[in-house]
Amino acid sequence: MRLFRLDASIRTEGSHSRQIADIVEQEWRAVHPQGEVASRHLGLEPIAATAWPLAVSAAATQQHTPEQREALALVAKLTDELLDADAIIVAAPLYNFGVSQHLKTWVDLIITDARMRAEPGPLMGKPAVLVTSRGGAYGPGTPREGWDHATPWMRRIFADVWGLDLRIIEAEFTLVGVNPALDEFRDLAAQMRREAEAKAREHGRNLAQGEAAA
Repeated sequence: MRLFRLDASIRTEGSHSRQIADIVEQEWRAVHPQGEVASRHLGLEPIAATAWPLAVSAAATQQHTPEQREALALVAKLTDELLDADAIIVAAPLYNFGVSQHLKTWVDLIITDARMRAEPGPLMGKPAVLVTSRGGAYGPGTPREGWDHATPWMRRIFADVWGLDLRIIEAEFTLVGVNPALDEFRDLAAQMRREAEAKAREHGRNLAQGEAAA
């Protein structure tokens, strides 16, 4: 069995999305101790933003520049990492109310791969877990309800466009303990963290067993 994990946090320490994703991965490893885990860290090793326009322009011509050939090779490599996996974990924090540029570039490049346009799609039904973290609270009734423009977009791409059998773990109030203005929410933040970790253990076991999302 093979697991592919993608991290998009730019933090080298204290990444909440990475910590929750670690729990998911640990549960998967517990079921598949001999399984292979391939990983890519977009925040620590970002993909050049120029790769996508180079890949797009290469599709319109048969004569490729060295830069275009390099971009096409990168597209094939990124797509292979997904196609070769039996299960997928994506850990992506909310940045400035949207998806990080690193993750967006990764998605855009994979979409250019001709294999992704097959019907049915090559990722259709593959089990996946999305871990997303947010510094504040964006749920119903909060002052910033509707400000999270990343999670709906990721759900649309991963579940609706790529057809992954997707589960989502959302960790909120991760800036409690960092931003003094949020100190009054310490108990709530701790509860939310416990709930996210419990869901990570559950989804990690289901991911390992290949169970369909409810």
